[in-house]
Amino acid sequence: MTFRSKLFATVALPLLSASLIATPSLADALMKPFDVAQASDEGQPSEEELLKQQQEEQQRAEQEDQQRQADEQKAAEDQQRQADEQKAAEEDQQRQADEQKAAEDQQRQADELKAAEDQQRQADEQKAAEDQQQADEQKAAEDQQRQADEQKAAEDQQRQADEQKAAEDQQQADEQKAAEDQQRQADEQKAAEDQQRQADEQKAAEDQQRQADEQKAAEDQQPQADEQKAADEQQSEQPATEQSQQAGEETPATEPVPEVVETLTEEQKQEIAEDPGKTDETVVLPVENGAAVLDSDKDADNAGGQKSRDNRRKQREEQRAQEEDVPVPDTDDSAQAAISEEVRDAVPGRIEAAIKEEGKRVDEAPEFLVPETTNIVNNTVINNTTIVNNDNKTIDNSVTQVNVIERFENRTVLEVGEQLIVRGDDRPRLRRDSEDVFYDNLARGRVRETIQRPGGVRIVTIYNRYGDIIQRSRVGDDGREYILVYAPELEDDAPRPGLVDVGYELPPMRLRIPVSDYIIDTSSDPDRDYYAFLAEPPVERVERVYTIDEVKQSARLRDKVRRIDLDTITFATASAEVPMSQARTLRSVADAMQKVLDKDPGETFLIEGHTDAVGSDKSNLVLSDERAESVASLLTEVYGIPPENLQTQGYGERFLKVRTEVAEQQNRRVTIRRVTTLVRPLAKAN
Repeated sequence: MTFRSKLFATVALPLLSASLIATPSLADALMKPFDVAQASDEGQPSEEELLKQQQEEQQRAEQEDQQRQADEQKAAEDQQRQADEQKAAEEDQQRQADEQKAAEDQQRQADELKAAEDQQRQADEQKAAEDQQQADEQKAAEDQQRQADEQKAAEDQQRQADEQKAAEDQQQADEQKAAEDQQRQADEQKAAEDQQRQADEQKAAEDQQRQADEQKAAEDQQPQADEQKAADEQQSEQPATEQSQQAGEETPATEPVPEVVETLTEEQKQEIAEDPGKTDETVVLPVENGAAVLDSDKDADNAGGQKSRDNRRKQREEQRAQEEDVPVPDTDDSAQAAISEEVRDAVPGRIEAAIKEEGKRVDEAPEFLVPETTNIVNNTVINNTTIVNNDNKTIDNSVTQVNVIERFENRTVLEVGEQLIVRGDDRPRLRRDSEDVFYDNLARGRVRETIQRPGGVRIVTIYNRYGDIIQRSRVGDDGREYILVYAPELEDDAPRPGLVDVGYELPPMRLRIPVSDYIIDTSSDPDRDYYAFLAEPPVERVERVYTIDEVKQSARLRDKVRRIDLDTITFATASAEVPMSQARTLRSVADAMQKVLDKDPGETFLIEGHTDAVGSDKSNLVLSDERAESVASLLTEVYGIPPENLQTQGYGERFLKVRTEVAEQQNRRVTIRRVTTLVRPLAKAN
């Protein structure tokens, strides 16, 4: 076989076969060796050259093929990128179209909304105009009605003013007639007294003449002189005794009130009144015959006179250094600094327990017992121990008996040693205008009274067997409770006198604030801020919580709190009636009291009644209690002060402002004190 045949068989034939399935360019490359082989027949290259050429051609073909594939791949990628760009452009165009459509839809909706708002605004404006027109018409109608009401009110006010003026004129006429009648009676009584005095003087002259004649006739009968003289004295005293009985005079059962020697001038009294803390003397009112400022000092003056003043001055000197370390209280809380938190914290629970305590319902209001024993004996204190009376004589006393002198409706006059005391029952005043009242008997002789007021308000009071208030609270329609009075010691079963003056256990009080800050006279100080005055704390610390009855019976306790003297109410002699013309003078004080109650509805005020020294002790005592009740009722009925916030007590002529036995307007008065800090534990200040 020739070389060409071998070459064809080994190279050309396989390449030809591959070219059938290869690409044309590859087939050409494969055919080139064959062409070379044919040409080599002419030049006849070597087999190695042919193989090397074949490999180079093959490599070149592969490189071209790779380049072509790369070109094709790049072309495909370019085509894909163009397709992607075209798709992105189409999507972007679609998005822009969608956004444009959305913007058009939004604009259309905004236009529709604006059109609706414009339509609604026009409707609102039209309705507002209609409402305004209706309001204007209604206002015009109201103005017309108000003018009609004002005209009617003015007519009513004018009619009331006319009626009031007519009533005042009538009252003035009645008072003038009463004054004329009183003057006429006084003139008649004076004429009768003058006639009686003349008769007495004539009779005395006749008796004197008869005695002179009898003495002259008896000069020669000396043995019978003594017997005759005794007979004459007996004959001369008898008519005077009968005359005193006919005139209605009472034989004094006690010694006259000891005298007090006043050595200070009016200027000195005024200087002390401006700064009482600088003296240990008894502070007196800087007026003519002015009595002691403190009621406890008045009691001491009445009991021991100047000697008592001297003793109290010495006691004040001894306690001055101790008191100067204790400042005057500046708040109610500081005044109760001696009362423990334990006592204060226990109050709500004990009050609630007493209100909810089961008892036995009774059909009628109970009758309270009269206190049978007391620690008051001729202005001394006893506890079954040895005491010293005003004459400095040592006496061994037992608890003194209390005697009932007389009963006047809801008042009882008691005799305690040498002193008369009136005890009133305020339940009728509290029950006025109530819807229901019921009583429950509780353990240990206590009684619970529940007064149901309109609107669901309840007044709950716990009394002991003597009618002393253990606790009193007001429960609102919302269930909230306000404590008015609470005396923890009355809850105990420890034996004690039924009528107690605990003030005797305390040293004499030293007033350390100006008298003008301690007492207000409404007539001389009408522009005073009564609310600020009533809101002031006590002038001395409070040792413990006292019962309201202990406060009523102790001048020493009441002296701890300031007072307002309602001297604009000038009671007629022997009268407890308050004329309406004078009742109006209470408005400023009543408004101040209401302002105090708005801040704390649990406040308690004591209304005191006083008389002058004209008349008997017993009648004056009852009259003063009636005057206190009249003012309390007036404060409730005219000015709306709740009756449960008011306590009343009459003292008769015991605490005179002016020391005189004759009629004196300044002594016929009513006094108001805020005694809350004395009768109720206060919540501890934070």
